[in-house]
Amino acid sequence: MNTSANDALDRLDKPQLKGLLVKNWMTHDAMWFGNAVNEVGIETANKLNRAAVRSMAGIEARRILRILGMEGVTNFEEMRSFFDGASALVLGDFMDFSWKWHPADFSVTFEWHSCFAHDGVTMLGVADDYECGIFERIYGWMDTLGVAWTISPDTLHCTAHTEGRCARTMTFDFVQAQA
Repeated sequence: MNTSANDALDRLDKPQLKGLLVKNWMTHDAMWFGNAVNEVGIETANKLNRAAVRSMAGIEARRILRILGMEGVTNFEEMRSFFDGASALVLGDFMDFSWKWHPADFSVTFEWHSCFAHDGVTMLGVADDYECGIFERIYGWMDTLGVAWTISPDTLHCTAHTEGRCARTMTFDFVQAQA
């Protein structure tokens, strides 16, 4: 690396570096999806996107566990720690969402207040047929963590488009996961 590149890297603080990496990744994802839609159509693009995101998420979950110093997730508190750590590591400040944890029934409700994916597929003109890749990332994490789960509503389609709101509740089954 040349001196000016080193100087530029040294001037970045952690939030700036994270922001650059997350925005570049999301830009790549959006450009890939848009090109896939144009090349092979929305049905195949959805299938490929969901599969790619889910398989990437498995690798990502193992990396996150390692960075967080966690061996795995076996209970609700560890799940919340995993999600807190994951959000700090991989989510961008432009991702406008919140979550509410429900310890009584081992669930979490995710709500996107505005969604960059919905905005992108709307611009592409394919929002009617888009299948959400964001939740596939979370599903891939769960697959890798070995935690059984259910989701409500259980749909592939973008509820921000179909219902005007994106909110889903994921309920964890730690007993089934350990069986």
